[in-house]
Amino acid sequence: MILENLRKELIRAGIQLKEYGLVTLTGGNVSARDYRTGLIAITPSGMEYHGLDLEDIVIVDIDGNIVDGIRKPSSDLITHLQIYRAKEDINGIIHTHSTYASCFAVLNESIPVVSTTMANEVGGEVPVAKYAPVGSHELGENIIEKIGSQQAVLLQNHGVFTFGKDVYHALVSAVMLEDSAKVCYLAKNIGEPLRLSQEEIRRANNLYQYSYGQN
Repeated sequence: MILENLRKELIRAGIQLKEYGLVTLTGGNVSARDYRTGLIAITPSGMEYHGLDLEDIVIVDIDGNIVDGIRKPSSDLITHLQIYRAKEDINGIIHTHSTYASCFAVLNESIPVVSTTMANEVGGEVPVAKYAPVGSHELGENIIEKIGSQQAVLLQNHGVFTFGKDVYHALVSAVMLEDSAKVCYLAKNIGEPLRLSQEEIRRANNLYQYSYGQN
């Protein structure tokens, strides 16, 4: 079986998304690009993460041709491929309809950086990509247009895409973004949250990236 470890990572990430409450039923999807071969592993369409086997993960090339797999790939495959083609530094992508981030998406309102938690992994204010139908080329183009140094983009009237150098970092961004969106949402019901300056965002991000943890 090719890319067995990458398949395991996708299933693990999908299960964690469920455990963190970021997806329900078969919503959302996960993909990762293999550094060595350039092949992409993506979750299948319409299947719950807890029931996935390694064989259910679909392997495609950068043009979307199925290299290995018995399932139909995610309906967002085109969008994932567009992002991978445009951004060589992105090798993990997660799409969710997480509740609080999606609240900002349906309001067509970006999520400001009002906490160090969001600055750490997400790395900056999360903009909203203009609405386009699921699976359309326009959707991927709209997302790519909004990708900057931050690790997430909201989808107007839809949900959120998060990115990373691998699927683990895309997962961390998804979790931290939802936590931060919840804090921002609740704070807005009390008053106007104070935004972190760009200098403090960079400081917090650098601290998290290079000093936090045991490495």
